[in-house]
Amino acid sequence: MQFKSMVISNVELSPCYFRMRMTAPQDLGTSLPGQFLMLKVTESIDPLLRRPFGLFDVGTFQAEYDETPHTYVEILYKVVGKGTRMLSALHHGDGIDLLAPLGKGFRLGEKGEEKILVGGGVGLAPLYYLAKALVAQGEKVRLFAGGRNRDDILCITEFERLGVETYVATDDGTLGEQGFVTEVLEKHLGAGQRIFACGPMPMLGAVSRMAEAHGVPCQVSLEAYMACGVGACLGCVMPGANHSDQTPDYRCVCKDGPVFDSFELKWS
Repeated sequence: MQFKSMVISNVELSPCYFRMRMTAPQDLGTSLPGQFLMLKVTESIDPLLRRPFGLFDVGTFQAEYDETPHTYVEILYKVVGKGTRMLSALHHGDGIDLLAPLGKGFRLGEKGEEKILVGGGVGLAPLYYLAKALVAQGEKVRLFAGGRNRDDILCITEFERLGVETYVATDDGTLGEQGFVTEVLEKHLGAGQRIFACGPMPMLGAVSRMAEAHGVPCQVSLEAYMACGVGACLGCVMPGANHSDQTPDYRCVCKDGPVFDSFELKWS
């Protein structure tokens, strides 16, 4: 759906990281964890392209002017360029144009498995919506969050309020254990688990190889630059597991993903 939305709140969580809540149609409440939206920052032609953001949360709120529940959608984002800088300047009541929900989301797996979530930076965004869905069906969920420093660790309190057991690692040791989050993850991997990961490509590659070594099913949500979000421009392709110079095998992140089984992709 393409729809006009209104900013409800736009809060800075830590330096350069923001959490934005916007109004949404009621139908968006059926969106899946791992899906994403494309957001048009301004009505002008600069910047021209929409920006993709994972769904951090979808829920309902009570408006002041009536008693009817209304739907909202939330995103996490980091200010890295002109588009996100303009986004950070929006306030309550500002209008915005959205295209959502897009892509294929996470498959929740079998009941009774321990669900392991692994995220870095804004890669934590789709994992919160996923955690809510898993907790709602009674699953045991653990979160492993990593970043360069404490400013990159976002919304841990929200995960803990859901009852999710959390582990944190930072490169400089300013929060949690010092080192890569994959080093902490490896200490806790075992049988009867399923991994869901989102974050930088090097982290996802390391998690994928680790999951394969331990025989643990793993789904990854990829971050990619997107122009259209619907598979038309082919600007966000990723080599598939069978890719070679002789037999090209590409997967379109926006249409075939952004969530993939880790064995579907070529990591080397």
